[in-house]
Amino acid sequence: MTGDESDEGTAVRGDRFSGGPARGFLSSLDDDERIFAADVAVDRAHVVMLAEQGIVDAETAGTILQALNVVEVEGHAMLPDGEDVHEAIESAVIEQVGPEGGKMHTARSRNDEVATCIRLRLREDVLEAIEAVCDLRAALVAGAEEHADTVMPGFTHLQHAQPTTVGHYLLSYEQALARDTARLFDAFERVNQSPLGAAAFAGTPFDVDRERTAELLGFDGVLTNSMDASSARDFLVEVASAMANLATTLSGLSEDVVIFANQGYLDLSDDYSSTSSIMPQKKNPDTFELVRSVAGEANSGLTGILTTLKGLPRAYNRDLQNATPHVWDSVDAVTEAVGVAAGGIATATWEEEALAEAAGSNFSTATGVADLLAMEGVPFRTAHELVAKAGESGADYAALDAAAQAVLGESLDTYVEQSAVEAALDPAESVAMRDSVGGPAPGAVAAALEAAEATLTTDTDELESKQGALGDAHTDLMAEVNEYV
Repeated sequence: MTGDESDEGTAVRGDRFSGGPARGFLSSLDDDERIFAADVAVDRAHVVMLAEQGIVDAETAGTILQALNVVEVEGHAMLPDGEDVHEAIESAVIEQVGPEGGKMHTARSRNDEVATCIRLRLREDVLEAIEAVCDLRAALVAGAEEHADTVMPGFTHLQHAQPTTVGHYLLSYEQALARDTARLFDAFERVNQSPLGAAAFAGTPFDVDRERTAELLGFDGVLTNSMDASSARDFLVEVASAMANLATTLSGLSEDVVIFANQGYLDLSDDYSSTSSIMPQKKNPDTFELVRSVAGEANSGLTGILTTLKGLPRAYNRDLQNATPHVWDSVDAVTEAVGVAAGGIATATWEEEALAEAAGSNFSTATGVADLLAMEGVPFRTAHELVAKAGESGADYAALDAAAQAVLGESLDTYVEQSAVEAALDPAESVAMRDSVGGPAPGAVAAALEAAEATLTTDTDELESKQGALGDAHTDLMAEVNEYV
């Protein structure tokens, strides 16, 4: 359990609900360590706003804020027992300053408080995930640039299909990860909205300034409807969904790496491999197998959140306490896996000779020959039949010429010169033919590299801007706190 607590039954008041055998079952204090710093920040912003609005006098605000400084220094481990971190921090403040410390909870509920704390911490996790994805994308771009002309076999159904290049292959995953980055940025925008000031769900009679607390905490705006603000957890679903999608992208990349390592196309660094406990000759791609498995964790987390939220009535229900851990587990597992994948890709060695040999096997240039014939006026379906027939006996000009006489009733050189056919049979030449936008030809890959680098730069700049904005907000908040302490 973590950090999502009902406003009713708080033990800090010392009422009849402060004990009992179910208290441990209700408690989320241990798990709340993750949002400890967030709660201190939310408390500070709320108290500063209360003082600015004249709801709490400046002296009392200063006393509470000084006590929060002490709580921050002593840390989560020093908090008194309680149902959750919010109650425990308030109790620690009251222990220091007396009953006046309870004024820090004026005009709010634990419902809006915890919703704010979760968003405050989760937005940092999302930015950390984006940073990790950008690092992986940078590793893919660097590999693509180095191997823009390195020919390799392309696959469909795990069968040799057409020649391509390592650069083209790596950029295919960079582009997918760019979309994952965009999804995370989109999720961040909806996470970074403040519910603080909504109270339990029906607002408050105090003259609070919700926009001011949002500003102090670095939020982009305020969730206006108080009932929605306190109860909404769709932002958890959105982040978990983005993480599940990202993990699925990683899983596909990892599967390819495992297969390529098995086929001798790719050599992983020893730092990203392991050996057998009994078979010393083995070099296993264990890290990428574990990265591949993270998709299961991420998908189960998304399912867990959706199932927990299904059918919940408005406004607050304690079920929400069990929704949040799913997203924490997901962002931790996926972000770590992204970092491992980035390191594995950056340090891997592509075996160029083995790749070139494989690219020329299994008549993988057949489509190129059919395309060449189609360019010379032969209907593509007829060209397809001709090349398929040639493949029954060989993958050279002689076999193709025999097939042309059988299918077309004429020699192959009636339609295309032998030199052009032999060029189309060469994997590197076959790749060079495919110069449409997004294709593997050198010019197309160069353009794709330029576009990928530009997008990555834009995303990195946006990430740094958001990280800087959050850092500036914290600095400004502490400056306001110091005005009272």
